[in-house]
Amino acid sequence: MNLHEQQYFNFLLAMAVDRFSERIVQRNEGIQNALIRLRTNPQGDGVWLNEFVDAFFREALLDNPAGACLILQALAKQNLTVPSSIFEHTTVGEVLQAMAKQTFAALLLQKTEEALEQSLAFGGD
Repeated sequence: MNLHEQQYFNFLLAMAVDRFSERIVQRNEGIQNALIRLRTNPQGDGVWLNEFVDAFFREALLDNPAGACLILQALAKQNLTVPSSIFEHTTVGEVLQAMAKQTFAALLLQKTEEALEQSLAFGGD
């Protein structure tokens, strides 16, 4: 991956973590509640991780095969558990997008937990 692509990916990830953490803190009335819900059920009420990733990919123009390849290239060393349902898609592009979203969501979850923990440690509620 070229340095400018890596820098762009890092910017996208930081922006996603910032937006996602802000939303779940507001929805869950505080950092502590948001962190508990994020850890308990990332797809549950007040968190909706996959819905956020879908919307983020659309907004960042990553919801296409080229965007998926950018994400997958940046996350090439990440582990991925591939459910059999991912291969039920009809095109290679759809499979790439599903893998990119799943991998990005896992990293977003991890980085958001870290950001919320850091906020709590440095004076958050």
